Amino acid sequence: MRLPKAYFERLHQQLQELERRSLGAIEQAAEQCARCLLNGGVIHVYDTGHLVSRELINRAGGLAAFTSFSFDLQVQNPNPYREGQGIGGRTTPETVRAIVHAALDRSRVAPGDVLIIGSVSGKTPFPVELAIQARERGLFTIALTALDYSSRLESEHTSGKRLFEVADLVIDNAAPYGDAMMWIEGLEEPFCPASGIGAAAALWAVVAGIIEQMVQAGKPPTIFASINRPDGQERYKRSIERYKKKGY
Repeated sequence: MRLPKAYFERLHQQLQELERRSLGAIEQAAEQCARCLLNGGVIHVYDTGHLVSRELINRAGGLAAFTSFSFDLQVQNPNPYREGQGIGGRTTPETVRAIVHAALDRSRVAPGDVLIIGSVSGKTPFPVELAIQARERGLFTIALTALDYSSRLESEHTSGKRLFEVADLVIDNAAPYGDAMMWIEGLEEPFCPASGIGAAAALWAVVAGIIEQMVQAGKPPTIFASINRPDGQERYKRSIERYKKKGY
């Protein structure tokens, strides 16, 4: 069996490419996030459904300062007759703007905060609209996307722009066009996506940079210990209380 080993070889290449392309942006993101926390801000993480939002939130060894940001509009009104007529189920540009506006209004974001927005394709309306409106409200937006992929796709947002074109800072997760990074003779489609691991690695590198910056500033951030240790529950509660008091 050769493909498991080949996967690790390909993964090593992918991580090297991520470092080559994005180390500078990762360092900039770490500096911006550390500055945000030192000034009393909050770091919010929005992801379109892959790995990022679950990877960073409430993780052992992770920052208590990362806050999940998510929203949706669920309308429960099933009717086969109307469905057959094609009535309903539409998402217009006005709907997108209204939903994002309402989500930001009801959220706990504030000017000076950082919003990390993860979208591999970067073409869909909600991440693009979120970046636009967040910037208008004074948030610093960091896009985590796949430039080789996104740059070849047509935007579905009314502006015609993709996520990397509307954010303050872009981290390229280095995923190839189509995301998958392995092939085998006899199978038409490539397999094993690169974006999830690339995104996670990029953001953990950002975390490392944030910690370094804050320790150097004399304000070490709150880090979660494993909740599965014998004293894990108590340590977790103390971490939450510390973050609640200090904001970092």
